[in-house]
Amino acid sequence: MLELRRVVRRYGGKIALRGVSLRVRRGESLSLIGPNGSGKTTLLRVAALLDRPDEGEVRYRGDPQGVTMVFQQPVFFDTTVFKNVAYGLRIRGRPEAEIGERVRRVLSLVGMEGMEGRRVRELSGGERQRMALARALVLEPELLLLDEPTSSLDPPNTWLVEGIIREAERECTVVLSTNQPFQAARLSRRVACLFEGRVIARGSPREIVERPRWERLRRFLRGEGW
Repeated sequence: MLELRRVVRRYGGKIALRGVSLRVRRGESLSLIGPNGSGKTTLLRVAALLDRPDEGEVRYRGDPQGVTMVFQQPVFFDTTVFKNVAYGLRIRGRPEAEIGERVRRVLSLVGMEGMEGRRVRELSGGERQRMALARALVLEPELLLLDEPTSSLDPPNTWLVEGIIREAERECTVVLSTNQPFQAARLSRRVACLFEGRVIARGSPREIVERPRWERLRRFLRGEGW
């Protein structure tokens, strides 16, 4: 579905991605793990077609509108939950009746039914993150990209968001970044580990998280740093 070939991405004098090659198959779930600054967010932005690579190429087989990304710190309009979630459908010109039905359905999916009229400023952090997922899922994406979707959440909200992600994986291809390796193992069938802008290991959760062969990766998983 998505292929990165020897992608290099620079920001000023810093190289964020160093010749990354990665394939994402249609219908799979893939987690990107690695320490802060390893290139996870940059890889997602390139995959979302938001940033162009300085070298290499990105191939996406499908409609570019089928790619949706949820950022680690989403930006919302200072209005109601309904209008925030409906925005993407409105700019695509969908009929109001369809918009209403799809927004109500997706809010039920994320556990926010009956909250259509709430103002964003009244929501908790967990509710905002669930609304961000609703805003992405209402578009019925082919490829959903999630940048550390639970990084600022407490355990109960993390559990809720992980459940929403599992439901999303039934309908679309999901690639997420996380600095929590065991979350990657819970949510994905395949894991890729980034370090200093390179993919240094990839495989099943068992191969990468449960029985890693690389000593530096084992230290990272034990919380000892690199």
